[in-house]
Amino acid sequence: MRFLAAIFRFATSACCFAGTYEIWHLHEFASLTYFTFQTALLLGVVMLWAGAATLLKGIEPPVWLKGCLTLYIAVAGLVAAFLLPAADPATPRVFGLMTVTYAHIIVPIAAVIDFLVFDEHRKFQWSYCLTWLIYIPVYVMGVLIRAAIWPHSGPLKDGTPYPYDFLNLPKIGWAQLGINVGEGLAAFLVLGLVLVALDRVLPAKLIK
Repeated sequence: MRFLAAIFRFATSACCFAGTYEIWHLHEFASLTYFTFQTALLLGVVMLWAGAATLLKGIEPPVWLKGCLTLYIAVAGLVAAFLLPAADPATPRVFGLMTVTYAHIIVPIAAVIDFLVFDEHRKFQWSYCLTWLIYIPVYVMGVLIRAAIWPHSGPLKDGTPYPYDFLNLPKIGWAQLGINVGEGLAAFLVLGLVLVALDRVLPAKLIK
């Protein structure tokens, strides 16, 4: 089971890096504006760390951090599935699959499976549900500040600096932006509560 977990985590890490191909290989650094890409890059590093730790019985990534990234990538997958438009067919491909397929579908599913099957459980605190929210307003402020300083910097092909329509301040206005951010925080909080609840009811340890 331990070796299976390590292989699965290494494979998930590889998918994370495949999903962020535009950044580290094509040097399209504006793509870092996407929340999904930020999360996938960090998750790729953490999964590589977790795989090595599992294989060598070393120090695992911090429980808070891995749980946080699992939540973030799961939300990113849900947003992509229900809110974002279909991917551009011209999106770069890795091994025949579009990079967004890795980032929006494969990696979120793999991260949730890893959490359910391979993680040690009963380690999350209820307070994590709140501390996991800290980065969300920081991310939004970063997008707004970047857009104000570099208004034609992308990542969209027409130069639009807002990666998502629900953050496009000139288009939706401050009131709607506030509503969108509030709804987003509520969604993160609810799913965070679900994640912590699952952690507390699942068997403490499956990997020997």
